[in-house]
Amino acid sequence: MTVAASYMDRGFPTKVQLGDGQVFSGASLYSGKPTRPLPLVYGETAGGGAAKFCSRSSLSPRLVKGKIVICDRGINGRVAKGEEVKMAGGSGMILANDENQGEELLADPHILPATSLGAVAANAAKMYSNFSSNATATIEFEGTVYSNLAPVMAAFSSRGPNMIGPDIIKPDITAPGVNILAAWPPNISPSELKSDRRRVRFNIVSGTSMSCPHISGLAALLKSLHKDWSPAAIKSALMTTAYTHDSQSSPISDAASTNSKIATPFAFGSGHVDPEKASDPGLIYDISTEDYLSYLCSLNYNSSQMALFAGGNFTCSPRSDLQSGDLNYPSFAVLLSSNARNVTATYKRTVTNVGTPVSTYAVKVTEPEGVSIIVDQSSEVS
Repeated sequence: MTVAASYMDRGFPTKVQLGDGQVFSGASLYSGKPTRPLPLVYGETAGGGAAKFCSRSSLSPRLVKGKIVICDRGINGRVAKGEEVKMAGGSGMILANDENQGEELLADPHILPATSLGAVAANAAKMYSNFSSNATATIEFEGTVYSNLAPVMAAFSSRGPNMIGPDIIKPDITAPGVNILAAWPPNISPSELKSDRRRVRFNIVSGTSMSCPHISGLAALLKSLHKDWSPAAIKSALMTTAYTHDSQSSPISDAASTNSKIATPFAFGSGHVDPEKASDPGLIYDISTEDYLSYLCSLNYNSSQMALFAGGNFTCSPRSDLQSGDLNYPSFAVLLSSNARNVTATYKRTVTNVGTPVSTYAVKVTEPEGVSIIVDQSSEVS
């Protein structure tokens, strides 16, 4: 199971107000009082070398003392940048996204008043700082807020396609993976900085290492509910019941963009997991060990490689019609050449009814623009 990461409907917002009246929203776990209006400086103009990243010993204390410093993401850790600002005498930090992080807002346990800003707001703050001789800013911390737009795909979440087997869409599914409450080792500070003396039992953590346990736990619950289901059946139930719209009934958007671009299946797979619906999917796409081995054969693995997967000698079928897209997977992709006028692909799938016996299922297809899809129901559901 390949799991992507997305936002949930809880945030830790901040408000950044520039001296010229511009106001932006950010995110932070810092829980102190708001800053008073403080001088604002971009790290790039406050030191040498990699000063714009606020890397170790790059900032000039003379240029940052008592100021809020704008630090670009990259090179060193997000919270470590604040440590450098603090060591240089700075009083606050704005962690600036670039176009690669887009509008992703990660809440970090900063050791000084600090916040992240999306790429659009960060660029505006840099412009103001660079072209105003008396630039100032304040940062306010708004605590925990619910009812955020969710889900939204995280910028850090890896995207497909899987170039080894592009006929199968990857990732498979997305789950909450941004700003997740997680258990934390008592001997490590929440920022993981040695200078940070704080100790906590729980921390807010982001990553696919947070979204994957959501799916793992749900898979275990499904197995306890349906003890005869195979791993493939559990995967199918999770994927086929996922949803692709957010809390406002709009298509899931992508934080990696700066203009609320709609996310694609190469970002969220089949969609965001829906635990309740996954318990009763109706139909499943089951896969046997032999099916997986046939799939590997279609990828042209040699006999020595196949033996590693099979745990012994295995001979691939000589069938010429064997294709990777025929793996009985809950998703598939068709490769289209940029200069091809007409492309036809035929994939086979077998569904198994795990819902109410003697059921009738209707097929509904939403065709992408320029694509015609025909479902041939030549055989009954097993």
